[in-house]
This record gives sequence, structure tokens and C-alpha cells, in this order.
Amino acid sequence: MGTLTAVNPATGETISEMEATPLESAGSIMADARLAFRSWKNLSVSQRVSYFKALRLTMLDSLDHCVDVIAKDAGKPKVEVITAEILTTAESIKHLEKHAEKLLKTKRVKTPITLLGKRSYISYEPRGTVLVISPWNYPFSLAMIPVLSALVSGNCVILKPSEVTPMIGRLMESLFLKAGFPSGTVQVAHGKGDLGAKLIEEKPDYILFTGSAKTGKIIQRAAAQLLIPTTLELSGKDPMIVYEDANLERAAKGALWGALTNSGQVCMSIERIYVEANVYRKFMKLLKSEAEKLLHDGSVDSDLGFMTFEPQVEIVKEHVKDAVDNGAVLEMGSLPEKWPKEKNFKLEPLILSNLTQQMKVMQEETFGPVICVLPFKGEEEAIRLANDSPYGLNASIFTRDLKKAKRTAARLESGAVCINEVIISFANPYLPFGGVKGSGMGRYHGDIGIEIFTEPKAVLVDHGWKKSEVNWFPYRGKFPLFYDLILAYYGKRKNWMRFLGSFLKLLKKSSIERGMK
Repeated sequence: MGTLTAVNPATGETISEMEATPLESAGSIMADARLAFRSWKNLSVSQRVSYFKALRLTMLDSLDHCVDVIAKDAGKPKVEVITAEILTTAESIKHLEKHAEKLLKTKRVKTPITLLGKRSYISYEPRGTVLVISPWNYPFSLAMIPVLSALVSGNCVILKPSEVTPMIGRLMESLFLKAGFPSGTVQVAHGKGDLGAKLIEEKPDYILFTGSAKTGKIIQRAAAQLLIPTTLELSGKDPMIVYEDANLERAAKGALWGALTNSGQVCMSIERIYVEANVYRKFMKLLKSEAEKLLHDGSVDSDLGFMTFEPQVEIVKEHVKDAVDNGAVLEMGSLPEKWPKEKNFKLEPLILSNLTQQMKVMQEETFGPVICVLPFKGEEEAIRLANDSPYGLNASIFTRDLKKAKRTAARLESGAVCINEVIISFANPYLPFGGVKGSGMGRYHGDIGIEIFTEPKAVLVDHGWKKSEVNWFPYRGKFPLFYDLILAYYGKRKNWMRFLGSFLKLLKKSSIERGMK
């Protein structure tokens, strides 16, 4: 059995160590989940939701403790812990409390006239056991929200949180325990990638993974071998378009927050900013002016936090060095070789200009406090540059012309678009979340975020009064009648009299055949 070490990114010091979940226990964890599923799936949605309310109140009763653990383990400013981790989770729980019962209710759907006398409906059945593998950048909200979305529809869940922030994994485990969730309903497996791989081998009924595109491909390959359906929320390289008619002060402030919140460690971070050439210099001046005001001291009022994962610092260095070596200009910040070697994972914000689309910092996910700004000329070029990426998770557009904004949004290759806003589409639990291209597959959040964890069951009902149906055997003499029926009903102009005539002939023929028997 190994150990997981929690390191405070603000100091580089070890917070604590905890035992990892043994690999050999993966089978028993899955068995416990399948056993618990037998009773959990039979609860009504309202009964399940009662546990959610208990969880929400438990979380808020220990709010100070939750904030402290998340801030220390992930290196976040406490304001970001409250807003991006706790608030979004609480809002999602409230959303499920209010709407889950309606969303999961059996729905009656239309039945075509050609199936006269029958009715149809869809029921939503739980899949079984869902494996949620969550990331380290938002280790609380990006774990809790999919876990709860899976639980509400009757699934049991195994959560494998990131080993980079193990204390937050332990925190979530304790919250579910205190809220009184039945044994085996939610289990937290603490470990590294090998534990995740072992859990996949146990054949969960569904996998939701949030993390890098590289790891996502590994998980998808393993899942495909076992025919396990997945939702993958992966990397981003999100563009922001600033048109010349935009509110530039708002755009500059939005760009700064969208690029630097959580030290840029956000899959939806603004990593590429395209500014119309006529206002490029003015925008750059505003951006630098706002950046100079930021506080980065680790206090409760600090605007900027710390990098959470030390290897990610090296990726940021690599991207910045590659850009500068190939002609990029540092508008703010210093070269990587001049960065002080400290115990903590502190990185000051950098602003880069004179960039090209081919640079690593423009094509690969940087996931750090680096702001890249390029000029463009005209709407067509803005859209072309924004779409010139292997990823497509989120995008932002700033303009006073909403018609142009919506026109641009429609052409962007992106799972989400914010107009005169940044990032926060994720905070709306009514909206689906996910990306296109290399940013993943599938969606969660919104109505679809509950439905993905269900198996829609199509049911068609006939009262069973008749002895036979017109389309059943024998077929003798029916071809010309069906032929006339199709032409009458589905042709260029519906001929109702011809349709009814053909339909009645079919019914009469079927009745005669039944009588002959």
C-alpha cells in the first residue's frame, strides 16, 4: 500500500500524508457499489434528493473547514474557493433538488397515426455503477457535480479524485459520510493513475473523466476494449475575440480574470486573445494597467494563487521559452531562466505579444498564468484564427453589436461561447458543458448532464384486445394496399381519403383473415 502526500503550493511544505487505496481492493469496491445499487436504484428521486439536501447543509455547516482544506491543498485564493468550488457545487445541488424529479419522470411521447391505438413512453433507468475520475485544478467542484448528477438518477458512484490534492478527496469522503449516504452508494478511491486503470478493469457501467487530452485518450482506449460508454471533458485552448466596438475596459478586465483565475489552471482559461487591430494598442495598455494592480501575497485578499502541480510549472516555462526564442515579446513578466527558485509554486503573470499561430503557447494547452494577445483585421480573420486550434471547449466574444456576436458565436468551433463574459457558462447548471474536437466527447451539466447517467428505455403499449395486426403474417394481397397507403400519406400532397381508404382495406383484410382462422 502506498501513500499520498499533500503539499501546500503556497509554501512547498508537506501538509500531511495519507494511505492510498490498495490496488487489490478495486474488485471489492466495485462489488460493494453493485450491492448498494440494488437498493439505491429503488428509492424515489425525492428520497435520493433528501440526501442531497443533507449534504448541502453538511457542507455549509463546515464551510470554514472546507475552505481551509481546499485553499491549502490546491493553493487557491479563498475567494476562488468560495466562488468556483463551493458556490458552484451548492448551486448544482439546489438545481438537482428542484428539477431532478421532473427531468427523470417517465415521459409520454407521440405515437404515429399508422400505429393507431397504441401509446409510447420513455423511462429513465440508472446505468449501474459510475466511475468518476476527477482533476486537480478544481478538485472539489469538478468531482462533486458529476458524482451528484450520477447519484440522483439511481446510480452508485466510485470517485477517484486526483492524487495531487489528496486532502480534498478525503474531505469529500467525509462530507458524504456525515450526510448519511447509504454504505457503498458513494465510495472514494484514493490513488494514482494505476488505481484508476484497475477500477476500469472492473468494468464500471459508465466513466466520466475530466483531465488532459493525453490521459483521456488512454482512458478511452481502455473503455473501448470493454465497451464502457464515456464522457470525456479534456483540454482547452480557449480564444477570446475583442472587436473594435467592444467595451474595452470591460474586455481587458474580463480577459485578465479569464486568463489568470486559478493561476490559469482552468480548462476554460482564456489562452488566446485576438483584438481588432484598430484598438489593439489601447487594449494592451488597459490590460497591462489592470494586471499591475493585482495582489499576489497569499493573504485572504490575494487576487492570485499558486500553481497546484509542480510539473505544470515546467510546461509553462517550456511554452514561454519556445515563444520568446521564436520572436515573441514579453510585455509583462520575466524570462523563465530569471524566475526565482522558490519552494512554493508561485508564478507571476506574463503577457506575450508578437506571436504566431504555430508557437506551442498558441497550440498546446499552457494551463498557467500566461496571456497571449494578437491583432486581427475583420470578422473573417477573427473566426479563422479562433478556430485554428486542435481544441474547442469555450470561447468569448466582446462587442456591443449583439447580432455580430451571435453570428460569430454560431461559426466558432466550440462547446460553449460567452458573449461579453468569460468562463462562467460552467456556473450555470442549466447549460450543458463539454467540448468539440480534442476537448472531449459528450456533455454534462444541464438536463443532458443527468440523462447521460441513465439508460432511456423506450416502451410501446398496446391493450392487446385484437387478435392480430395488419402488418403481421400472412402478407397475401397486402402489398398494393400498403403501397397505396404510403403514397397517400407520405407523398408530395397528402391524400387523406386515399389514405383512409387504403387503411380501412388493410383492417378489413386483416379481420377477414382472423375470421377465417
